[in-house]
Amino acid sequence: MKLTIDEALTRGGTGRFQWRLLGIFGLVWAADAMQVIAVGFAAPSVAATFGLERVTALQIGTVFFLGMFLGAFAFGRLADRIGRKWVLIGTVAMDAVFGLASVMAGDFTMLLVLRFLTGVAVGGTLPVDYAMMAEFLPPKNRGRWLVWLEGFWAVGTIVVALTAWAAASWGAVAPWRWIFLVAALPALIGFFLRFWIPESPMYLVRKGRQAEARAVIDRVLAVNGAMPLPANAHLRPAPVPSGGATSIMAPPLRRATIGVLIVWFLVSLSYYGVFVWVPGQLATEGFGFVRGYGFLVILALAQVPGYALAAWGVEAVGRRPTLAAFLILSALGCGLFAVASGPALVATALIVMSFALLGTWGALYAFTPELYPTHLRGTGMGTASAVARLGGILAPSLLAVVFARGFGLAIGSFAVLLLLAAAALLLIRIETRDRAIG
Repeated sequence: MKLTIDEALTRGGTGRFQWRLLGIFGLVWAADAMQVIAVGFAAPSVAATFGLERVTALQIGTVFFLGMFLGAFAFGRLADRIGRKWVLIGTVAMDAVFGLASVMAGDFTMLLVLRFLTGVAVGGTLPVDYAMMAEFLPPKNRGRWLVWLEGFWAVGTIVVALTAWAAASWGAVAPWRWIFLVAALPALIGFFLRFWIPESPMYLVRKGRQAEARAVIDRVLAVNGAMPLPANAHLRPAPVPSGGATSIMAPPLRRATIGVLIVWFLVSLSYYGVFVWVPGQLATEGFGFVRGYGFLVILALAQVPGYALAAWGVEAVGRRPTLAAFLILSALGCGLFAVASGPALVATALIVMSFALLGTWGALYAFTPELYPTHLRGTGMGTASAVARLGGILAPSLLAVVFARGFGLAIGSFAVLLLLAAAALLLIRIETRDRAIG
């Protein structure tokens, strides 16, 4: 009796095992979000602590995203070669160690080094987390669960916003130290929890480790209260159209890869362009009554319904149309900000941007891992994540020139980039809803 991993997982459905997995991955996902979003919230107080211009302080973002670029590129490929589990444990350990060390940085140079190393860790964690989570989910509702995991990004954003607000309210001497401390603690907890997670059964089958793959599947079934696999069951990789591809740029995958990489880059450039600059702007000058950390918390809360709608859309409508709709809505939010004539319209535009951009990320993270077979999934996610970090590298530094010409003009330019991202989806002719991943 031959079964694919998807067929074997379907026997147990989505139960306690997947909920535990979501909790563990979600905790570290929130921590990673906190490390990323911390750039915008920490830069003003970093500048004050070390006597720097705000643009100079934003170099903590440039080096952090450079580290993420290298980490995503290297660890995604490593996960396809040596397995997911130990890459996950190693990267989250680095996240905790270098994140905590950042809190104690005594000068700006040391802070830059530690933020770079933290970025390497976070960059390695993000793509491998998603690849592994996808490989433990049966096809039915896989997209919804992946969006739920991405939803922990909103949790991390809310926690960072509240931490920055509290530190400012209490008159902390260096609020950035509190922000980096809170951001590192979930990764420290997540490090120990990661040992509970077994190796991906899809990876094990691809490597010919049949007995280990069977043991993992039986464990999943047992935790979910299902019967173990029959004695004569033999696990096999699922046949997929791109199964013969030897790289993500091989002919069966090239068109989809180019399209999805363009989307990742443009969405990342827009997202980080908005959320690296907006926190500092609202915390200092603001836009009339749209000012302060209280409104930043509102923006973070607006992300939650964005994820909820994306989680419904990827299953009810499909990955590709849901992603396209959120890209267009994000562009509309940025365009509205560019022409807003008063604080009420500015507030509305910012809320729409936060809601739609995070829904975009949810749909994109659900869609991307399903485009690739198991032996290339870590590489595909790692490359996409690395390309996204190029957007993060550009956002804090090169976009400073654009923002100097006008905040509204800069945000408006992101509307054009997001519409280009929606157009790039035309290169991807695949809809992965309910499709087996092999």
